Amino acid sequence: MPARLAHLTTIDSLTPQLAGELLEKADEFLELTRKPIVKLADLRGKTIINVFYEASTRTRTSFELAGKRLGADVVNIGGSATSSSKGETLRDTVKTLDAMHADAIVIRHPASGAPDYVAKHTRAAVINAGDGMHEHPTQALLDSLTIRRHRGKDFRGLTVAILGDVLHSRVARSNAKLLKMLGAHVRLAGPRTLLPRDAAALGCPLYERIEPALEGADVVMMLRIQRERLGSSLFPSLREYARVFGLNAARLALAKPNALVMHPGPLNRGVEISEDIADGSHSVILDQVEAGVAVRMAVLAFAAKP
Repeated sequence: MPARLAHLTTIDSLTPQLAGELLEKADEFLELTRKPIVKLADLRGKTIINVFYEASTRTRTSFELAGKRLGADVVNIGGSATSSSKGETLRDTVKTLDAMHADAIVIRHPASGAPDYVAKHTRAAVINAGDGMHEHPTQALLDSLTIRRHRGKDFRGLTVAILGDVLHSRVARSNAKLLKMLGAHVRLAGPRTLLPRDAAALGCPLYERIEPALEGADVVMMLRIQRERLGSSLFPSLREYARVFGLNAARLALAKPNALVMHPGPLNRGVEISEDIADGSHSVILDQVEAGVAVRMAVLAFAAKP
């Protein structure tokens, strides 16, 4: 039997041991998903409700596939389909879902802390699929699984550079926490206006240029410019951003020769990452997508009620 995971609303929900067990299980599931027919019975008879208040392709699709491959009944509710468009509060929505006896609720919400709020008002296991500028724990787990499959299980001694719009990135926050928990060294870099003021709490060195952060890095994780979250102009232009902070071949040469290049997607090609790097030999971006289904299978298997 897998370990139990009451909720996954933040990386703080995990211990190093539990994180390791999740990655081990995800590794097993990844091998299974590569077989022609995948239909397991781990969650047969269970109900998973995916509630997405924000648009998503990779995360929502992978959670749906994960639940179905484990044999669960999966219900998807998104954006305008929720009663919030009619004025219903999040609490009333959660109470309604709880009355349907869901075993797990996967939620993406624009408000930071929404999954924690939901977890206090439902009997179901709650999994954070991204909340505001707070966290995205399953993205961090799939990123770690991708690194692990390319660099081995021991993260100690690895240097991971997370570059770009750190301020608005829930991916950066979850990755910084998890990678440090696993033993990696994490560097954060980006324009001064896109670095968080509370970065000291993450315990990572900050750089206002990406070149020093790239030097000797084993993994280079680029972040998308989140134009939908920019309240005002925080840099001159996308062209200028690409020129100064975009990952190209010359900058990647500062990292180790076998460095992995990652990106949570969707990509702004030609802005934070050049075409040749996104599609080049260092890129493991599509491996991240594949790992997403396996990680979310593991999380659901650990979280859904036994």
